[in-house]
Amino acid sequence: MTTTAATLLDAERSDLLEMLAKHRFFLRFTTRELTDEQARTRTTASELTLGGLIKHVAAVEANWATFILDGPEAAPDFSAMTEEEIAAWGDAFVLRPDETLAGVLAEYERVAARTDELVRTLPDLNVTQPLPQAPWFEPGGRWSARRVFMHIMTETAQHSGHADIIRECLDGAKSMG
Repeated sequence: MTTTAATLLDAERSDLLEMLAKHRFFLRFTTRELTDEQARTRTTASELTLGGLIKHVAAVEANWATFILDGPEAAPDFSAMTEEEIAAWGDAFVLRPDETLAGVLAEYERVAARTDELVRTLPDLNVTQPLPQAPWFEPGGRWSARRVFMHIMTETAQHSGHADIIRECLDGAKSMG
């Protein structure tokens, strides 16, 4: 069987989709059978809650997917943010009283479907965009769509670990073991 560039690209897309699905599953799994109140409960010294993590990961994934298409305009210039804008950005980590766990999980599903569609249909995973202005990015740096998808995957996996600790402290439930 001859391996072509198209075959390799299809395999890469499949791998990206499979890994994104795996890490999203484990993050969502930490919220199984929880009430909205439990999803808002801090269980560690951190400000993080399970509902807030889901909300944050969905917002970040949505921003990165938009970045792939629109470039740095998808993210604010963090160095120019006002205190009010910083506070609003921090709200992405909080499941507010007018929000529900079911609602943020549904939004996360919508965001994931959009990202997955990009993985499947983006003509070139090598296309790059300049990174937005932020102290945590190298000045003048560029990321390919491939790197953005891997970053989404990494961030989701990292927050899955946070969520697992928060859930275990909440009621002893674990994702594994």
